[in-house]
Amino acid sequence: MKPVPMRSGPPPIAPALVLVRDERLRAEVRRVAAAAERVTDERVMPVGRHAWAGAGMVILDTAAAVAAAGGGFPRRAGVVVVTEGEPAVPDWQAATAVGAERVVALPSGAVTLVEQFAEHAESRTGEGIVVAVVGAGGGAGASTLAAATALRGAARRVRRDTVLIDGAPLDGGIDLVLGMENVPGLRWPDLIIEDGRVSAAALHNALPAGAPGLAVLSCGRARPAGGASGGRSRAGADSAAPAFVGLAPAAVRAVIESGRDAGDLVVCDVSCERGPAADAMLDAADLVVLVVAARLRSIAAAEVVSAYLGERNPNRGLVVRGPAPGGLRGAEVAELLGLPLLAAVRGQAGLAYRLERGGLSVRSRGPLRDAADAVLSMVGADL
Repeated sequence: MKPVPMRSGPPPIAPALVLVRDERLRAEVRRVAAAAERVTDERVMPVGRHAWAGAGMVILDTAAAVAAAGGGFPRRAGVVVVTEGEPAVPDWQAATAVGAERVVALPSGAVTLVEQFAEHAESRTGEGIVVAVVGAGGGAGASTLAAATALRGAARRVRRDTVLIDGAPLDGGIDLVLGMENVPGLRWPDLIIEDGRVSAAALHNALPAGAPGLAVLSCGRARPAGGASGGRSRAGADSAAPAFVGLAPAAVRAVIESGRDAGDLVVCDVSCERGPAADAMLDAADLVVLVVAARLRSIAAAEVVSAYLGERNPNRGLVVRGPAPGGLRGAEVAELLGLPLLAAVRGQAGLAYRLERGGLSVRSRGPLRDAADAVLSMVGADL
């Protein structure tokens, strides 16, 4: 896997995503695309949001448009609904629901579809970078690597601003990893997003800063309903069992796209979380980093996790973390999983103590900093 280059000129023409089930209609779309000299990527629903967002344009039939609208796919430019013959009321309703720019009747509207191909000849993505960090089993070190990557990105000004997003609501809050649990600012439970949009500037101002240029959106440690009193831990939460607060996929997408559109480096800590909110992070990522401990059980888990990630996003890389009790080497693990090896690092002396006593720092060289730099290098950061 080669590094994702920083854009220095016009991007290549991205394939058009075609979600048309009827063979005759699909063949007609294929014919028009050939006439327009455009490449198509033909699939059937459901598809990942990474494919949806990265396509040069999206061509759907009515059923796919209904499915995309019902699945909460984000609105984007270059969406076209095609019909065989003149569109009826249900076709127009589906097009409106998915935010289509045109409804094109084929074959009579072939010229209109050619014009749409010409208009949307480039990928419509923001200038930001999104990295998702995933763990293969508990304790793999995904949260620590995500936090280190965000700290290094902010310190080296990979982008003007960096946002670290906590995607694991049952892990206690990534602000604890950074030792900033008492720093005022919004956490996920405090965030209210209207109309699926959020201002990047407002977000940067409202979130607590983990370092200069680093805004942190951490999960909360909510009190149970009724606010029962009790002893308080370092986390600042009541000792009684807190109420679970999940993440809304639409809110996750809004925060990520806000950062991407603003040109930020966005680092998502997915850890071992699975579900719609985690999928939103995986689908949006330019790079998904799988963190695996160099132990047999962790590697066995990684085989399953890697297959799952591959269904969501093809852009994956591997970080293998020591110690390796059985002598497994990073290259061996990478070959077994069929993933490009970004870094294989030994255990870092004193890291667990620092995490408990003040929070993570990557100012000094060490294995964790080397792994974070390897991740950033893969997305084109000049370190």
